[in-house]
Amino acid sequence: MSEANLIALLNNDSIQINRYFAILIFLFGITGSSCDILVLSQRKFRSNPCTWLFLMSSVAFFISILGGIVSRVLSTWEIDLTNTNQFLCKIRIFVALNSMTVAYWLILLGTIDRWLSSSINANRRRMSSLKNAQRNTIFAVILSTLIHIQELFCFEANLINTPVKCYSKTEICGIISDLCFALITILCPLCFMLIFGLMIISNIRQSRARLHPTPMKIDSHTNQIRSTVGVEDQNQEKK
Repeated sequence: MSEANLIALLNNDSIQINRYFAILIFLFGITGSSCDILVLSQRKFRSNPCTWLFLMSSVAFFISILGGIVSRVLSTWEIDLTNTNQFLCKIRIFVALNSMTVAYWLILLGTIDRWLSSSINANRRRMSSLKNAQRNTIFAVILSTLIHIQELFCFEANLINTPVKCYSKTEICGIISDLCFALITILCPLCFMLIFGLMIISNIRQSRARLHPTPMKIDSHTNQIRSTVGVEDQNQEKK
């Protein structure tokens, strides 16, 4: 009886943590994403390609939070329809993971855009444009959809002996889904963000190194400002 009471107590604590912690994540996530969307959607920012990518990323995060957190909160009260309805189960998993992947990829594309715009190469700077940003957004959505389409076939509702009722129906499906989330959604974008972030710093240092301010001095006889480089060149010619 003591072990049964302990298990019941731990299960109840787990439900309470999932319920109220998920509510906090939902409130902060929705508030932050909404503020980002309101600020980045202003007309003066829309022409910037990096701003466009961050705006679309905020929209994707907003959708991901709605698809992933709401059902988690509802499941603590046993009123989550995605646990019993096959269609809602598949759509919820697909939308939540797909939108999260798109969000991280768009942040990565925004980092790449900053690398292009900070480059000393004029051809690379020209690649940073709103048109390219919009094209890359469409490409990211299509590619992510193709990657996560397998979740519509792998996930089912009303499963038993699984962490949640809406879960992958086979071990292979579970492994594929977990690997896609860990590698494609999280690890790869973060690694490339770090790489391009360091390359941005390198571009900034190269740009500063190219700037050599010309020292100036005032000629006391003619009251004219002359470049010290020009004076030195004239003295060398006289010699």
